Amino acid sequence: MTPARGDHDARRTEVSEAVWQVLAERGFGGLTLRAVAARMGASTGLLTHYFPNKRALVAYALDVLDRRSAQRPRPAAEAAGAAGVAGAPGAAGSAAAGVVPGADGAAPAGGAVPSGGAGGAGGAGGAGGTELAMLRAVLLDILPLTPAGVAGNRIWVGSWDVALADPELAAEHAERYRRARERITALVADAQRAGGLPCERPAEELAAAAQSFVLGLVVQALFAPQEFPPERQTALLDAYLGGA
Repeated sequence: MTPARGDHDARRTEVSEAVWQVLAERGFGGLTLRAVAARMGASTGLLTHYFPNKRALVAYALDVLDRRSAQRPRPAAEAAGAAGVAGAPGAAGSAAAGVVPGADGAAPAGGAVPSGGAGGAGGAGGAGGTELAMLRAVLLDILPLTPAGVAGNRIWVGSWDVALADPELAAEHAERYRRARERITALVADAQRAGGLPCERPAEELAAAAQSFVLGLVVQALFAPQEFPPERQTALLDAYLGGA
C-alpha cells in the first residue's frame, strides 16, 4: 500500500530536520545515512527509500541548507523594514542564502559600494538613504554576528569542499550564489536610482564586489572570531559601504 501524501511529506520533514541536526553537530564530513538514521531513531533501510547513495544524501543536504538559509530570521533587514525601508525587491526575505554563495575575495581598494551621500552607511538620511540602509541590513544578516549566524555559516563553508568535489553539485551551488547575487543587485540598483549610490559602475558589478567582500569577511570571522567580533565585522562593512 502506497503511503498517504501527508505521511510522505511528514517523513520528509522529519528527514530534513535530522539532516540539519547532523550537519550542525558534525558538518558534512559526518553526514552519513547511519548518522541521519540514528538521529531519527530509524533504520538505514528506511532512508534508502529517499537516498539510494551518499551523493543523493549530500545533494539533499545542500538543498536543506539552502531552504533553511532562505527561511531563517534576518533581524537587521527586518529592523530596516520596520523603520520604513521595506519593499526593496528581494530584501528581507532571502537576499542572502547563508553566506550568500560564492566566497573568496575582498573589496577593491577604495571600496566598491561608496556611500554616495547617503548620510553614512549606517544611517538613512539623505538621497537614497533608506535604500542603502536596506542593502546594509541584508549584508549584515549574512555575517556571523550571532551564535545562530556562526552555526549556519560554518555549515555553509563546510559545504564548499563537498560541492567542489562534484561538478554537478558545484554547478548547483554556483547557481545558488548567482541567485543570491541577483537579489543583492536589485538592492544596489534601488540605491542607485534613489541617488544613494553612484551609477558609474553597473549594479551587477557592485553587487558582485559586495558579495565577495562579505563572504571574505565571513571566512575571517569564522577562523579568527576574537579578531573579528561582531562589532568589528559591522564596522568593516560600514567602512566598505562608505568607500573607506
